[in-house]
Parts: sequence; C-alpha cells; structure tokens
Amino acid sequence: MIVALALVVAAFYSGAALYVNLVEQPALLALDDRAALAGWKIALKRGAVIQAPLCVIGFLLGLVAWIATRSVADALGSLAMLAGIPWTVAMILPVNKALQATAPDAAGERSRAQLQRWYSLHAVRTTLGLLAVIAFFAALPLL
Repeated sequence: MIVALALVVAAFYSGAALYVNLVEQPALLALDDRAALAGWKIALKRGAVIQAPLCVIGFLLGLVAWIATRSVADALGSLAMLAGIPWTVAMILPVNKALQATAPDAAGERSRAQLQRWYSLHAVRTTLGLLAVIAFFAALPLL
C-alpha cells in the first residue's frame, strides 16, 4: 500500500519540520545573537540531511500512489510535498545564504531578524508537510 508509505514519510517530514518550529526556534532565539547564529548553522546542516530526502521521497511515493489510484487526495499530498522544494529554493535559500555568510563576530540585530524570518518561512514548509499528512491519510482506503 504505497499511500501508507507516503503517509509515513510525510509524517516523519512534518514531525521534523514541526520540531524545528516548536523546539529549535524558541531554544536558539533564547540565546545571545552569536550563539543563536552558530546553533542555527549547525542545525541547518543536520536538518537538511533529514528533511530534503524525506520531502523528495514523500513526493515520489505520493506520485506513484496517484498514478495507481488517480485519487485527488494522493495528488494533493504529493503536490504538498513537492511544493516545499520551490518554496525552499525561492524563499528560504536567499535567507540561508545571508545567514551562512554572516561571521559569528558580526551577529547582531540583523542576523537575529534574519533568523526570525527564516523560521517564519520554514513554518510554511511545516504547514505543507502537515497538509500532505492530512491528504495521504484521507487517501487511505477504508478497511
């Protein structure tokens, strides 16, 4: 049952994304500017290793499920997973680059504002993942 696999992957993706917004964000933003930026840089590298593959795998599993079933819910779940990719490239990547280019000694109000913007933009990815979970759950056949 391919849609069940898509649901599991979307749930892992959403859980990781939700963790970033509910746990990592308040923890890092409670630190001073320099420590918050340093922590974010570490978390970004580790998070990308988890979230990017889950996003792609969730999309592909949803696409396969949609091809097999032609279910609107499968299509919506797959598209919600896919939407995270252009969102990341168009909206989040420029902020990533600016933050990555900021030296620890240069951390201050500007880097903190960029971190807050990054977390706001990341919340969209979290929402997309949760929408995918709902769609894939709706696509599960009734037992």
